[in-house]
Amino acid sequence: MRHGGVWSKGSATVAGALLLAALSACVGAGAGHGGGRAGAEGGGGVAASGTPAPDKAASSAPAPTRIPDIGDRMHRRIPASSRQVVAVYGEGKDSAKAIAVLYVKRGRVWERVSSWPAHNGKKGWTADHRLGDNRSPVGVFTLTAAGGVLDDPGTRLPYTQSEDYTAPRWWDRSHWHDFDYVIAIDYNRVPGTPPDDGEQPLGAEKGGGIWMHLDHGNGTSACVSLSKAAMEFLLLTLDPDQYPVVVMGDRAALKA
Repeated sequence: MRHGGVWSKGSATVAGALLLAALSACVGAGAGHGGGRAGAEGGGGVAASGTPAPDKAASSAPAPTRIPDIGDRMHRRIPASSRQVVAVYGEGKDSAKAIAVLYVKRGRVWERVSSWPAHNGKKGWTADHRLGDNRSPVGVFTLTAAGGVLDDPGTRLPYTQSEDYTAPRWWDRSHWHDFDYVIAIDYNRVPGTPPDDGEQPLGAEKGGGIWMHLDHGNGTSACVSLSKAAMEFLLLTLDPDQYPVVVMGDRAALKA
């Protein structure tokens, strides 16, 4: 999935066309509903007060000094300054099902905060993502901007609210709220720019416009999708001062 060209800040018409192309690529307009939700692991959400709720599955065991099931190769890619990691553990190389877990570093240990079922690319994962391959890229990517149709819920990330994120109403109804909230994954994009910025430093053939967004019940074109409660949790928790990143891939690739 990608934004359909280079963003032109001076043209509302071009901007709208680019965003529409991006939204179409994110979910595949008219996509079916064949996939089911991944099985829940934990039950993180947002408390009635708006405060992120703790992970119900978190154990009383001592927190690890390394993020579980992340091998040396991926671990070395996590910046030393990062103290917030969203780990997306794909069920398999060719599976669209995943579990997303938020870890926060306190001192030398990584504390598991919350976790949620998630979806990734409908064809699974790849270490060499290409435009249109319907696979999510494996890797470690910074999280530096957010946005969506809905008003800023109180995130510390730079947030762009716009009705332009609204999914076209000719799409299947299950996709209409996909972009109520989005968090840009810094794959083939300029970090810190709004999620709908279309610049692709690696070139259009490498795809782009990869976001975390609301789940519609099955695989995506390359994004990671989560429940609304999970997105609200992350938006309220992620802090630029903690240099948040996402570590994502199928379990075998993450452990390698």
